Amino acid sequence: MGFIDIDQYEPIEPVAGCKLRTPYGKNLMLSYLEMEQGAEIPLHNHPHEQGGILLKGRLQLTIGDETRVVEPGAMFIVPSNVPHRAVAIEGPTVVLDVFAPVREDYARQVNRYIPTDEG
Repeated sequence: MGFIDIDQYEPIEPVAGCKLRTPYGKNLMLSYLEMEQGAEIPLHNHPHEQGGILLKGRLQLTIGDETRVVEPGAMFIVPSNVPHRAVAIEGPTVVLDVFAPVREDYARQVNRYIPTDEG
């Protein structure tokens, strides 16, 4: 794969106000997440490890029992199956996440783990 032009990836919208693009290789996936002001990724968990860095905006981030407001440059790791949530409190917000192994739902351009009104 080599170099990535993120604009060449079709975004998915796992919840309203959140668009992500997810290039991936054999063992890891990148997720370029853009969130509108006030958008929320609700509390959820998944078997994949997740790490990330906030690139733009301010984010209220909950990992397990801890909630913090983070600024650009803040990094985080979410262990497998730990509940987590994110709210863009000063948007727009941009986050770069890394998942291992590859999230099979995002690879198929769908969402399985984030709760939605549809299910």
